[in-house]
Amino acid sequence: MPDMLPLLIFGASRGVGLELARLERAAGRPVAAMLRQQSEAGHLQEIGVEILRGDALSQPDIEQALACLSGPFDVVSTLSGRGESGRLVDDEGNTNVIEAAAASGRAERFVFITSMGCGDMAAYRSERAIAAFGAVVDAKTLAEDRLKETGLDWTILRPGGLVSEPATGNGLLTRNPRVHGFIHRADVALLAFRVLRDPATSRHAFAVVDRNRMSCDTPVEPFSLA
Repeated sequence: MPDMLPLLIFGASRGVGLELARLERAAGRPVAAMLRQQSEAGHLQEIGVEILRGDALSQPDIEQALACLSGPFDVVSTLSGRGESGRLVDDEGNTNVIEAAAASGRAERFVFITSMGCGDMAAYRSERAIAAFGAVVDAKTLAEDRLKETGLDWTILRPGGLVSEPATGNGLLTRNPRVHGFIHRADVALLAFRVLRDPATSRHAFAVVDRNRMSCDTPVEPFSLA
């Protein structure tokens, strides 16, 4: 079954990546995660995730992680932040993952979790958002653009403001670039879980928000997931 292919998660030590790993392992799917040497792996090991050590800013580390998986696999990246050298993982690290996955010829699906305001949403950012997160969002957009240039079967999820609370089940996907709002990390993970299993989401970028915590000056049409 396609959803039983091994899943390799980049950025699984916390947040959306960790929540997704829990969902996938509960469904019986083999999951591996590449973590930096200093990242805590206990929560992942407890649920049976295979831990691969490496740095996303190192292309050889990523290639070695991919080589640990036999046959085809799916990839999810939630990478964000800066490396010890100050280099942005949002751009460089994600681009390394994208290019290695494409070069492997074995990546079946690539789900990239970025941020509201990326891509065609940039025109609708507030000045406050640009001041606070503009550089990071622009870096993520560069990685999004690189993903779109590959032959990978990709989907991009752009969550709004992230909240660390239990899932509500109120998360939705929309292609409306003007939407703003918040969403629980656990709900983003639930949606990513479903996206990985829904071919209709292929080669689309979605804003991801809680239907009860969003605002928009135009109608928001939710994308219906299988």
